[in-house]
Amino acid sequence: MARFYEIEPTLENYWRSIILFGRNVASYKFALAKALYDLKGSGETVITLDKLAEPYSKHIAQHLVICDKQGTSENSRFLNACREFNARQITKDQLIETTVRLGFNNVIDAFHNVHNQEVPTRFFVDERKSKNGIVLTDAFFQLAENFQYESLKDETEARWRLVETAWELNLPKHLIQIDYKEDTKELLADNKLRRVSVTSARPSLNGYQKGKCFYCFREISINQGHPDFADVDHFFPHLLRQCDPDKPVNGVANLVLSCTDCNRGANGKFQNLPSIDLLERLYNRNEYLITSHHPLRETLIAQTGYTSDKRRDYLQDAYNCSSLYYGVTKKWQPAKQGSAIF
Repeated sequence: MARFYEIEPTLENYWRSIILFGRNVASYKFALAKALYDLKGSGETVITLDKLAEPYSKHIAQHLVICDKQGTSENSRFLNACREFNARQITKDQLIETTVRLGFNNVIDAFHNVHNQEVPTRFFVDERKSKNGIVLTDAFFQLAENFQYESLKDETEARWRLVETAWELNLPKHLIQIDYKEDTKELLADNKLRRVSVTSARPSLNGYQKGKCFYCFREISINQGHPDFADVDHFFPHLLRQCDPDKPVNGVANLVLSCTDCNRGANGKFQNLPSIDLLERLYNRNEYLITSHHPLRETLIAQTGYTSDKRRDYLQDAYNCSSLYYGVTKKWQPAKQGSAIF
């Protein structure tokens, strides 16, 4: 998965590689990332374990209220302590003491590892032996000054919700489907028995597009009120269902984030069919999602095919169907506003 960040080796994409593609056997990686977000404002470089333990355990405890399953292991003394804190059976000081002792056993060592290799840039250095904590690097503080930093916070939370939802449903992965709810802009998990609201669509997709418009690569934001706030767009328009009612128009495979100019500006896409080059880009984006092990992966595979060739054929078939139905000869494509990054 090194290709994800080799295409555009920026700090935010190294960080996204960790959050989006790192191994998920517990939610500790997300809690550590969120703790670092919280501690950034202190300006301190050396973060001792007792200082790190407070926001770290807070985020774990909060998510246990949302979803009691926060890992694939059957038992965890650290998670049990967080549950006891939620039940007011232990004090905050006792929780922090337990977190220092048990909560960082693996996550600090494994944080920078993605697919059995370390990302080229470290955001902290393990100094537990000499300073009883970690030391934040210049890269972390530079990351915090980046345009995408606020979006990274939302992406981390969205990724956490997707992962814990998969654990919570506790069913064979092929039975979990993720669909888009148009009115609330949310992703819903459907396990054939019940539908569960998971998270907003924007932070779930933004990291895989590296904070850029799918169509023109202009920088976008997922923070409401920002002038570059992204639209959620359907690559194949809703009219595709008139061609084939079984096509998952609201499926994750057909959702992209777009700048407002591309989606509904003077020369925007609207109901036009994108160019064949953009279809190839959609395929590449979906393959990025599939290499990330959470419910979106299983949904994409179930909706579009169990091999890369079948997924390519699926998109080509939808494209052919749309072209024939619309009678389209000229396809839509905007001028590039940035470098091609996926």
